[in-house]
Amino acid sequence: MPERTPETNVIDFRAAEHLLDARDPRGAIKLLDPLIAAHPESRAARLLRARAYFAAAQLRSAEREFQHILDHEPDNAFAHFALARTLERANRPSEARRHFRLAAALDPRPDFIEAAGFGEPD
Repeated sequence: MPERTPETNVIDFRAAEHLLDARDPRGAIKLLDPLIAAHPESRAARLLRARAYFAAAQLRSAEREFQHILDHEPDNAFAHFALARTLERANRPSEARRHFRLAAALDPRPDFIEAAGFGEPD
């Protein structure tokens, strides 16, 4: 395999974004895996891969990736929201609610507030 360069990393990241937008999450994951292996600290690549895992219904992998992001960025509202959606899809509503509420507390966007269900019984 040819050596990765900063340029190939950027090209692969952008191509993975396009594949995810084109509803090819598995293709995106294939491009992101070697990029993340070379740069495990890249949170942007990890977030994109987490979204791709979610879109591919690979919920355990998505959960693991979103949790990794939150371990390093506990104030990432989108990662909390996306993890909540993942947990919700995995039929774990009480865990999901916690992350929906954290997302809404960190960023009071209307969709985060609505998903948090403030005022609804637990």
